Amino acid sequence: MECTILGAGVSGLSCAIELLKSKIDVKILSKGRSPNTVSDIAAAVWYPFLVEPVVKTDKWSVETYYELIKLMNDFPESGISMRKGREYLRDKREPPGWSEDIKHFRILEIGEIPDEYIFGWEFEVPVIEMQKYMPWLESRVFSLGGTIEEMSFDRIDDVEENMIINCTGLGAREICNDLELVPVRGQVLYLDQDPIIGHFDQQKETLAYTIPRSDVTVLGGTAQMDDYTEIPREEDSEEILRKCELMWPDLDREKIIGIGVGLRPSRNELRLEYEHVNDKHIIHNYGHGGAGVTLSWGCATEVMRLIRMHMPS
Repeated sequence: MECTILGAGVSGLSCAIELLKSKIDVKILSKGRSPNTVSDIAAAVWYPFLVEPVVKTDKWSVETYYELIKLMNDFPESGISMRKGREYLRDKREPPGWSEDIKHFRILEIGEIPDEYIFGWEFEVPVIEMQKYMPWLESRVFSLGGTIEEMSFDRIDDVEENMIINCTGLGAREICNDLELVPVRGQVLYLDQDPIIGHFDQQKETLAYTIPRSDVTVLGGTAQMDDYTEIPREEDSEEILRKCELMWPDLDREKIIGIGVGLRPSRNELRLEYEHVNDKHIIHNYGHGGAGVTLSWGCATEVMRLIRMHMPS
């Protein structure tokens, strides 16, 4: 069996590796590849964000959590590490569904919560340095016998092959004429200062985070719906700093060393399903919102399940 994967972001590469490990021949076609993909700009920390339906995405997230830990231990060059983080809330609520499935999760004490907030929890999860992880994923694809070819296409019908895994992210809006798919703009700053522990306000309206990595700390963020602007905006940088300082007063603005912008592929519900159209067998895997890395391996496992169920051997 041979499958053609459309897209060389984190979802496409993860699917390719899963298929190749199952002895399925894989060719990836993509308009661009690392370091020029949206995935390369991802913060990236394991945390389900801006993605539905929760009943499915929680399961795929937890599967990815354990796969990332395995990769961290087996392939230290992949750029994965475990870091503690704290999420702060302005009201009390039940912990997320995945909280019972990860190794470290606890409710914060009052003295651990910054002003402006009244509740929160601590967790320890994988942090992924995408400038290491994306090249490592590509090298893993090649070592398993897969190929990557840069190619532009406007519609799935333009792809000659008839067994297709569609991981085109925001590109699926045009390729599939899927108008439910919209960009959610994210702007981040890079800081040469380590907060030791990550800080998170994951509410869309007040989104803010400090994600410590070995090279930099990533400060965010924005979640601007249907905004295609990929040029950094000074007013967004100022707002990011203001929000992050509420959680981390010791933040030193003089240590900002860079800036980035990416467009998250957001949809009312992640599309992960099989479709048979015009003699083509297609599995769609896109619309991961702000959780592309967080869902990557769980979704790749689901893609394999759909292949075994629907695609001819």
